[in-house]
Amino acid sequence: MMPGLAYFLVFQYGALVGNVIAFKEYVPFDGLWDSPWIGLDNFQRMFEDTAFWDSVLNTLLISVLQLVFFFPVPLALALLLHSLTWSTVRRFVQSVAYLPHFISWVIVVALFQQVLGDTGMLNSYLGDAGLHTVDIIGNPDAFKPLVVAQVIWKDAGWGTIIFLAALSMVDDQLYEAAAIDGAGPWRRFWHVTLPTIRPVIILLLIMRLGEILSVGFEQMLLQRDAVGPEAAEVIDTFVYFQGIVGGDYGYAAAAGLFKGVIGAVLVYAANKVAHRLGEQGVYK
Repeated sequence: MMPGLAYFLVFQYGALVGNVIAFKEYVPFDGLWDSPWIGLDNFQRMFEDTAFWDSVLNTLLISVLQLVFFFPVPLALALLLHSLTWSTVRRFVQSVAYLPHFISWVIVVALFQQVLGDTGMLNSYLGDAGLHTVDIIGNPDAFKPLVVAQVIWKDAGWGTIIFLAALSMVDDQLYEAAAIDGAGPWRRFWHVTLPTIRPVIILLLIMRLGEILSVGFEQMLLQRDAVGPEAAEVIDTFVYFQGIVGGDYGYAAAAGLFKGVIGAVLVYAANKVAHRLGEQGVYK
């Protein structure tokens, strides 16, 4: 356990000390402790910055779309895979579905551009057929549904792993008893499968709520220039451009700290709701 413990102590908990620069006018040459203390000035400037609130709004919209359209997909795919009786076919489908997870976002975005871009495969076919071409990749109005589709294509298969593990714990005798009592596939799912895996679903939902302000830095950064910051600027890219690119490290740290605090509050609140529903949640 020591290597993993050391990793979290150094790069996760140890790095929390750096949040102090959110309350300073941080100058790298002066160092972490010698930079002048300015209190809540960075947060006041952040709350008055319309660009910051635009990035928050974009982040929330994309997160809600992912929660509604992406979160159920791994569960549905896991149910379909679990229903396959031919193990060879199931393992093959699982391997194919897992594969996109290991492809970097650079490759994924490039693939989508080659298919849906202005000069991509789709427009080539439409142009050859004499039809009107569409630039989906460069269309700001289509950006948010597009990024959700990319996440589904890339990570839906990987997300089935936990659900498949939960489904494997369902007692087959419960299905047999329900079938003898006349329950069809939908009723077996509603009264046997869903109650059994409900703790796992709630646990994953709580963890997802904790990351509701994180929607994929690399994915957004790679496509930001194509549609503009009005459509693609999220909190992570806002922090990157303000801090790393712009050199305003204290201001960027304030935005990052705001994101972390909101995520922690959401996890705590969702966990309390899970307790009220009789579930264990992330912790008791």
